Amino acid sequence: MTDAGVLDLAQRAMMLTLMICAPALGLGMLVGLVVSVFQAATQIQESTLTFVPKILAVAVATVVFGPWMLRSMVTFTTKLLVSIPNLAH
Repeated sequence: MTDAGVLDLAQRAMMLTLMICAPALGLGMLVGLVVSVFQAATQIQESTLTFVPKILAVAVATVVFGPWMLRSMVTFTTKLLVSIPNLAH
């Protein structure tokens, strides 16, 4: 396997990782922002108030986007395993 092949494989793996993480992280950040604005508006400075909504948002994102995430990972892994004989050259 050439250096270019290794770099291409690493780049595809990193892009897939970012794409898979984006929905959960994005929704968690959005909920965190909404809770922070709520805390600032009401002057409630309870630090534990942000955890439960974020956890629920990430859980919902995982349930909603889970099939797509799994399908993307399985497709990537299948293509990688199928291409192993070609990588040995």
